[in-house]
Amino acid sequence: MKRIRYTAEQREWAVQQMMPPLNRAVVELAKATGITTVTLRVWQNVAREEGRIVPGDGKQSDRWSSTDKFRIVLEAAALSEVELSVYCRTKGVYPEQVTQWRLACEQALN
Repeated sequence: MKRIRYTAEQREWAVQQMMPPLNRAVVELAKATGITTVTLRVWQNVAREEGRIVPGDGKQSDRWSSTDKFRIVLEAAALSEVELSVYCRTKGVYPEQVTQWRLACEQALN
């Protein structure tokens, strides 16, 4: 069986599709692109290891993993209110969710 080689641009595009605000599910993306789910999950895991937020499960932001929520909290920690609003729009979350997740992180440490 011949291995398909993908360009860096193809990989990056696919990862972007799995990231907020699009949050395309891996299975949906595989059907649309012809890229196997295994390949997409490998790319997803590499992006996560790089610290990127890549739910890739098609879920709404309130159903993301704790890891993805924590990364949002870390990225948003130093932002002003205006910057936070812009950031939230690009990530597909609400500022109130970030606040809730930050409080949950703080309570987890108690």
